[in-house]
Amino acid sequence: MTNLIGKGWAAGLLATINDPKNIIISSNDAVVIHDKYPKAQHHYLVLPKADIPDIFHLNQSHLPLLEELFLLAQNVIEVKRCQLDDFKIGFHAQPSMQRLHLHVISKDFVSDCLKTKKHWTSFNTKLFLYYQDAFALIKAGELIKPLNKELVQQLCNSPLECNQCKFVGKNVPDLKRHLLDHRTQKQ
Repeated sequence: MTNLIGKGWAAGLLATINDPKNIIISSNDAVVIHDKYPKAQHHYLVLPKADIPDIFHLNQSHLPLLEELFLLAQNVIEVKRCQLDDFKIGFHAQPSMQRLHLHVISKDFVSDCLKTKKHWTSFNTKLFLYYQDAFALIKAGELIKPLNKELVQQLCNSPLECNQCKFVGKNVPDLKRHLLDHRTQKQ
């Protein structure tokens, strides 16, 4: 059943990237689209046109493609008139989709789609692999390996610590109220 869901979602991504009206920016090798369920005010996906299932299939031959994905990530931030320092760019270390995609997500995490602790931890713990770290591993000739189940469980159970200060939320709504305070202070 999981494989069917993964393939259905991957097919949905393929339909999305093949429809020009969904594309924010594109190159010969990749496209940038809006995440359909954004977990922050700005949340984009950079997808290669090549069929690469996930980060575990990347090797040194993909280094030029990874550089292209990162360039497009920087471009979408610029097009949206935002600052690079206000974003996280990386991959889920425990991907839930069967299509390689690079997340470009603003650090505010203000979104109605941010509903669960898993949503938070997937971007704010080691479940999120920063682009630079992934690139360095692959450049060194290493393959990215799946995290072991114990570590994934530990990370999923970690406290809801704010990504901008030391506040720890009691639950997701509590953390979201706190994140709105950060947003208000920046305005």
